[in-house]
Amino acid sequence: MVRSQRWKGAAFTVPFQLGFVFLYLVPIGYAVHQSLYRSQSSGLGLGGTTDRFAGLANYRAGLTDPAFLDSVLRVLLFACVQIPVMLLVSLLLALFLDALTSRAAGRFRVLLLVPYMIPGVVAAIVWINLYSPDVGPLTPLGKIFGLDWNFFSPSMVWPSIGNLLTWHGIGYNMVIIYAALQGVPRELFEAARLDGASERRIALSIKVPYVRGALVLTGMLSIIQMLQIFNEPALFRNVTPQTVSDSFTPIMVIYNQAFNAGNYHYAAALSVLLALILGLASFLFYRLTAKETD
Repeated sequence: MVRSQRWKGAAFTVPFQLGFVFLYLVPIGYAVHQSLYRSQSSGLGLGGTTDRFAGLANYRAGLTDPAFLDSVLRVLLFACVQIPVMLLVSLLLALFLDALTSRAAGRFRVLLLVPYMIPGVVAAIVWINLYSPDVGPLTPLGKIFGLDWNFFSPSMVWPSIGNLLTWHGIGYNMVIIYAALQGVPRELFEAARLDGASERRIALSIKVPYVRGALVLTGMLSIIQMLQIFNEPALFRNVTPQTVSDSFTPIMVIYNQAFNAGNYHYAAALSVLLALILGLASFLFYRLTAKETD
């Protein structure tokens, strides 16, 4: 009877297992298989192409490809600035909501989630129009204060994208941190107030330590998302191609190799390398932060 109950319980996971196998494992296996081959043209290149086994040649080429390596380094350096800023803003908003009544917090939570509900492509288009010196209001507003800024210049394109990503992501991260704050025992707050602790002291000494696990989770998810950034730079490239190149981010390099250069096997190898880099970055981030949360 116990075995029957276990099988019935396991049956509920079948849809997820099937989706995981066919939507994740099979594509990953196919990408690894394709990355081990190279297309070669017959004769003088006028005939058809044949796929020949190349072993790890595509991986060796990817590890020495300056465009791919520079794009990974560029995004990692950007993530070291943007992610802490976004998580700090999300934490402050979560602390603000926790200080309100349940009814008021519910209203503000929905309001702060509105940017996250907007699709990323739509949000990027909206901000590109806001940044536009022709139709956007930000350039004339800057001139009022004596600021002659160009949001599409080489020195401003990353801050422009970072502002967009922060605006779009703070709501999601705020909800996760706020949910962790709701699990903090309220008796600790009362005891701290009786001891004369201020609200600021309670936030720094009680609330923030309790949500370190949520901060680690949101940080890891942000790293994974950041290394896969594509929509925002691709839309910025349509506006300012002289600033945002086709190798601006790792996914743009892979996209260019697959759909512009037609080198699907090399693009598959770069995809596998990027997945390994994502796993390594997430593992290192978790190892560095797990000691603080234990």
